[in-house]
Parts: sequence; structure tokens; C-alpha cells
Amino acid sequence: MAAPDLTPNDAFDRFNRLQGANAAPDPYPEWAKKRRETPVWLVPPTEFFESGMLMPGSPDQIAVPLSFDAVVEVLRDGETFSSSAYANTMGLVMGHSILEMDEPEHFKYRGLIQSAFNRRQLDRWENELVRPLIEGCVAEIRSKGRGDLVRDLTFPFPVRVICGMIGLPEETHATFHRLALELIMIAFDPALGMAASAGLRELFSGVLAERRRAPRDDLMSELAMAELDGTRLDDEQIYAFLRLLAPAGAETTYRSSSNLLLGLLSDPEQWEAVRSDPGLIPAAIEEGLRWECPLTGIQRTAARDAEICGVKIPAGTPVHVCLGAANRDETRWENPDRFDIHRPRLHHSSFAFGPHTCLGMHLARMETRILLETLFEQLPGLRLDPDAEAPHITGRMFRSPLALPVVFDA
Repeated sequence: MAAPDLTPNDAFDRFNRLQGANAAPDPYPEWAKKRRETPVWLVPPTEFFESGMLMPGSPDQIAVPLSFDAVVEVLRDGETFSSSAYANTMGLVMGHSILEMDEPEHFKYRGLIQSAFNRRQLDRWENELVRPLIEGCVAEIRSKGRGDLVRDLTFPFPVRVICGMIGLPEETHATFHRLALELIMIAFDPALGMAASAGLRELFSGVLAERRRAPRDDLMSELAMAELDGTRLDDEQIYAFLRLLAPAGAETTYRSSSNLLLGLLSDPEQWEAVRSDPGLIPAAIEEGLRWECPLTGIQRTAARDAEICGVKIPAGTPVHVCLGAANRDETRWENPDRFDIHRPRLHHSSFAFGPHTCLGMHLARMETRILLETLFEQLPGLRLDPDAEAPHITGRMFRSPLALPVVFDA
């Protein structure tokens, strides 16, 4: 079954509409109200998730950890709170990947791709892929005299990085990007998600066969040559790894960098502080991730009767770990709804905790650092376009601005 003939921008618009962008209310006031009542909200899934979102098993209630302590407690206890339920949602389109694996299986398979994100490889990706791609996008904005930092920069560049890391031919990048977006539409449109899964398999298969014959210095080759317990990974195992990288490496990075840019550009004093002192870039990146988490929640299931911060959770209960709510816990951060790069540095939950801590977090931080460095260097006087509609962050599960119209000094 072939995927519909859409462009990445078409898929971008459709996914954002399906997940409530520009329609769903800001979830943070509701989460704050509930968090003040209880660290873990027990709620029917239809009252929490977006209308029409797939929730397998039709449970009577889900548990939603809202406090920072509750989120940490769940994520650090992989034995009690299993990731296996992803097999019934994202696993349908990704295959059996580390997303749905518990220990010890998770540890073994994660190690196979961990090497692609080590310091040496990150330095290589920075110089060969990330910096040239970002500089090219920004140079194009500069040539036009104005631009939309979402459509012209944060949306296209992360997926090009992932394509380069995998080793996909340049002529397939737009198709890969569209399919990566359609893949995560499984929660709203199962048929489209399944078609995208098949499309990615077809895209990967020819490249993988070639890499098995003649390996190169890319992730596809590394997986083709990898062994687990003396056995090479089969094709379907490799496709599952690569499907997981598609949205994880592109979707969340584009949203987190867009959120950070809006936070900074909406407060010119903070933008100028970071521009004039690059030593503030790491603090700005972490505050952006805390303030507006690109993916506000991840899924677990109670494998046995349990308690989370004193709240009893029966075995089998789906647990929606609300990273976004945890990042605005007023008992941990003063005035948590404010974007403030100068606040004391504390760990946020945006990259999760425990065995499933985000594999690509160092890549995401590096990409965002280069993004800021390039904007500071190439677009002097960068500011939100005063003649355009003021941008705002929208969505419930996936959050980011739909556009960031800007102008700058010639």
C-alpha cells in the first residue's frame, strides 16, 4: 500500500491539525491545577488525550504523574513501569525497537546504536553535517531578506542531519521526511501510519542491501555489520531502529529548537544576553527544554500493583508520564511558567530518566548550539517580524510554534 503523495509541508500541516495545534487549549494551567491537588492524576483517557487519539485496550482510567518527583519515580523504575505497551501503538509502525523493550533486552539492543552518538562521532557529524546544513539554511534566509525560522530552518535541517547519518541518498530526503511525519500519525490515522511504515521499509531496503555488500562510514553500514550475541541483525531489526530514528531525531529537535527561539526572540534582553555571551548558550538550551518540552508525555504500564508518590496504581494501569507538567512543578522551580535563562540550573525531565534516557540528547544539544551560533553570526539584529502575526506555542502532546516570522538587519 503506497503512502499518499504529500510533501513534508503537507504532512507537517496535517499532523499539527490532528494533534490539536492552534485548537487545543494551553494544557499547562489544567496540569498545574491538578498537580496542586495530587502528584498523580487518575483520569479517564478520553478526558486527557486529544479527541480521536488511539488508546489501545480502552482502559477505564490512566495514571498521569504530574509532579517532578512522580515522573522521576516512574522513569527510574523500569521493572515496575514497563515500556512494552508501545508495541500496541508505535510498535505497529516501527517494528520491535528499543522504544518498547524492557531490560535486559533493551540494554543489549541500545548498545548497538549507542556508538553512533559517542563524542568522536558527534564531532564528525557537527563538522560534516550539522554546521554545513544549518549554515546553508540560514544563508538562504539571509538572501531573501526575511524568513520563517520554522519552515526555512528548524523544520528542514534536523531531518537532513538524520538522513546524512543514516546514509540515505539526497534525492530520498523529502520522501523520508514526509514518511517520518506520517509514521507518527498512527495515533490518529492507523492506515496512514502503516502505509508510511511500509514506505520507509522500501526506502531503506535498497540502501541496506548495498551497505551489506559495500559498507561505508554511516549508521546504515554500522547496523548492517553489527552483531548481537554473535548474530548479525536481520533486515527487520535494522528497519525498526531506523524507523525509530526518523521521528525521534527530526520531530522533537525541530520543536525544541523552535520553542527556544520563540522564548529568546520574545524577550530581546535575553536574546541579546546570549548573543553577547556564548557561555550562556547551554543554559538557554536547557531552559528552553524545561519551559516548553517538545513532547509533553511518554507511555508506561504498571507491571504490578504499585504506588507513585503514595498514590496506589493497580497492575495493568496505563501510565502517561507527563514530562511537560513535571518541568513546571512550582515546588522545584520558582515562577515555572516564565522563560528565564538566568534561573538556577536544575535537571529537567525533557530527555527522561533511567534506562530510556534519550539516546540522541547530546546530538540535539549540539544541533541547537550550532543553530544559535549561526543565527548570531549571520543574521545581525534578528527579531520577530513586527508586521506578522505574533507567533505562539501550540499543541498538547507535541508543542511548538507553527511559524516564526523574522526580519534582520541587512
